[in-house]
Amino acid sequence: MPSQWKPSVTVAAVIEQDGRFLLVEEETKLGLRLNNPAGHLEPGETPAQGCAREALEETAHEFEPTALLGVYLARSRKRSTGEDQTYLRLAFCGKLGAHHPQRPLDEGIVRTVWMTLAEVRESAARHRSPLVLRCIEDYLAGKRYPLDAVHADPSVLSGR
Repeated sequence: MPSQWKPSVTVAAVIEQDGRFLLVEEETKLGLRLNNPAGHLEPGETPAQGCAREALEETAHEFEPTALLGVYLARSRKRSTGEDQTYLRLAFCGKLGAHHPQRPLDEGIVRTVWMTLAEVRESAARHRSPLVLRCIEDYLAGKRYPLDAVHADPSVLSGR
């Protein structure tokens, strides 16, 4: 019987301040790659909560999602196994909060970087996903959807 297709659900933050975007440089099997602050949605949290958590863990900045940018699909193959992977990404924009410089960054995150749009575009070969630039471009195009466009049933938060 064929295995069931199960995309990995991820959340990502597009954080802009003074014309620069906050990205993370992270160690991957393919070397150092750039990404939006992003990660896997965890049990018991809404996508907006997961996005805030990931932004804090990866950048040491508090982040409050205020709008959904979009829902994205991307597909790749693991180089180590050839396994086909599909990612369903929910990207948010919002308010940058306090920075906690003493807070350690998530495992694998080497550093955070603030980049202009031109620098993000020039570094496309180093992006972890083709969605890095796409999410930023959607942000700049003014795409915004209300947070309640993503409904989380109360059972999600209660862990049922």
